[in-house]
Amino acid sequence: MLHPILRRVEAIGGRVFTSGDWNLNLIGIRNPNGVADRFDDEIHLIYKAGGRWIDRWFAGTTDPGVYYLNHPINPAGTAAIVADRQYPGLWKLGKHRGTQPALVQAAPVAVHRDDNTDSKVDYDPANIQTGLFGINLHRSSNASEFGSVKVGRYSAGCVVLQRPGDLDELLTICRTQRRERGWDSFTFTLLNGGF
Repeated sequence: MLHPILRRVEAIGGRVFTSGDWNLNLIGIRNPNGVADRFDDEIHLIYKAGGRWIDRWFAGTTDPGVYYLNHPINPAGTAAIVADRQYPGLWKLGKHRGTQPALVQAAPVAVHRDDNTDSKVDYDPANIQTGLFGINLHRSSNASEFGSVKVGRYSAGCVVLQRPGDLDELLTICRTQRRERGWDSFTFTLLNGGF
């Protein structure tokens, strides 16, 4: 039986990867009651290993932090990935800002542009851009095993995992797909919550 999250991916017209081991489904679930600066979203890796389904999920954010909502680095506004869409081959293994291991953008992504400089993320369907914007998946602080308490400057539109150890685990699984399957790109699906 297909995992309920994977059924949601199919429901939005996304592709679900079910053949063989280490064929990763990387899925974000945006909290519909989310608050800017909180790690209140879920990032799931759903895949088979040894023929058995695994759902490994991590606390994170799919929204920008308040700092960048108030201080956009793009004149069009701060980015927030458009949900209920799938982004084929969005990321590859690489380094965020050239220093920390991460998944880095390798294909276009659609983002809402929030340009009113308040502390709330606006998902205006009339203000969407698609392109290469440096929207990566990386960690927050590595100062403690728990990461940062708030998103702050860790996201100007990137997907950010709160705990550094969670990113280490996610990247290890991604490297295993590359080693076992020979695939080094990672499709990302972002769903609006409601499970």
